[in-house]
Order: sequence, then structure tokens, then C-alpha cells
Amino acid sequence: MEQVRINAAFDSLLETRRAHLTIQSLMAQETSSGNKLPNIIVAITAIVLAIALFFGLKTQQGDAALAAQAQAATPIEVALANGKPTLMEFYADWCTSCQAMAPSLAKVKKDYAQTVNFAMLNVDNTKWLPEIEKYRVDGIPHFIFFDRRGATLGEVIGEQPDSVVRSSLDEIIADRIKPISDGNADVNTAIQHAEGQTSKMSPAAPNSPKFSDPRGHGAQVKAS
Repeated sequence: MEQVRINAAFDSLLETRRAHLTIQSLMAQETSSGNKLPNIIVAITAIVLAIALFFGLKTQQGDAALAAQAQAATPIEVALANGKPTLMEFYADWCTSCQAMAPSLAKVKKDYAQTVNFAMLNVDNTKWLPEIEKYRVDGIPHFIFFDRRGATLGEVIGEQPDSVVRSSLDEIIADRIKPISDGNADVNTAIQHAEGQTSKMSPAAPNSPKFSDPRGHGAQVKAS
């Protein structure tokens, strides 16, 4: 986990150095004789580079946070048997929505570390194809909530503010949500829908199910 943070910091320094050198080069061209650039072009270029650097650093931070969380995640078989509520996340390293949520989710996981299991299933790993089919995962991030006994309570699909995840966990910890019956195939009957951005999935293997475009909605778990 520490190596992940070091790599992210090193990449950030490299990006900052490249942007600085590019701006310096443009300024040198602007002041050299016979090859002058208007000040406005230099200024616009500097702004564009700064914006690109900002979003590049955010992506790197999200990617690093996602990798660290995956390393620290509780194995799903352990999580569903240790007597604590569980939040299971379907994700992928390339998932931009997963990366965007990673920094805020890191704080959530730190705050609830003593009371909730956090499991992570990489959709690119064919080991999890049965779970992907069972929970009809066609867009990520896709979160499934379980109670202390391992019974399914609800789901959150797509990128969500941490307040949605926190309020859902609070409801589950307080035992205010009833498990979805085994005979009920639609997990969404226990939840209220909300909008959420997802990243499109690709089949992990030739024999894996063909996924349609990801569902462009999310959901917050509510008490029944």
C-alpha cells in the first residue's frame, strides 16, 4: 500500500515537471528574436496545461486510492461470515467512475472500518463471473449491501456522493432494513432510485456473458 502512494507521488512530480518545462519553452520562444508568440497564446497555453495537469493528478490519485483499497479489502467469503454488515463493490482498475469515487470512499471505509466489511470484486477477474451474473452487473461501480447474516439488503449502482453510501450504511448498522427474500429476483424493490454515472463494462473472457450498456442510475438503500 505504501508503494502505491510512493508511485502516485512520483508520477505527480513528473507531470508537474513536464508542464513546467513546456511553459518555460513557450516563454523562451515568445522572447526570442524572430520567433515571437503573442502573450495571449502563451497565457492560454499555460491555462490549458494547468487544467490538464489538475485532472491528470486527480485521475492518478483516484487510481492510487482504488489500488490501495483493493489491497486492503476483506475477502468476500470472510466478510459474509464474520457477523458484520458488508459493502461489496464491483470495480475495475480502468473504471473512471470507480477512480472518481475512490478518494471519498477511502474516507468512508476509514470511518466505518470497525463496523462494516468492505469487499471488492474486480470484474476483469473471471473468478467473479457467477457473482456478476447473479447481481446483474453491467455497469460499474456497482455496490451490494449485506446484513450481519450475509443476506442481501440492496444495491447502489453508479458514481454516488459519499453521503449516499454513509446514510445507507447507517441504516444497515441500525438494522432498519429487512433482507430481500430469496424468492424475490428484483433487488431494486427495497431501494429508491437515484442517478449515478457508470463506466461501460467489457466481457472479461470469451465465454463470459455479453453485457449491455451500463445502467445509468444509482440507488440508495432505504428501510422497508
